[in-house]
Amino acid sequence: MKQSEISKLNLKDLEIRIIELKKKLFDLKMSSYVSELENPLQIRNTRRTIARLKTAKTKLSKDLIS
Repeated sequence: MKQSEISKLNLKDLEIRIIELKKKLFDLKMSSYVSELENPLQIRNTRRTIARLKTAKTKLSKDLIS
C-alpha cells in the first residue's frame, strides 16, 4: 500500500486496514513456522505497511484534536 493511498483513508478505514493486516501478519508468521514461505519478504512488507498506517492514524487523530 502506497503512502498516497494511505493518505486518502479516513480514521475508521485506517483502523480496519490495521486489523486486517495484523491478521495477515499473524497468518504469515504461523505459516513460516510450519513451512517455508514462497516470499519471506511478505512479513517485512506487511510490518512496514502496518507501521505506515499507524503513523497516518496518529497524524489524523492529532489533526482532528487540534
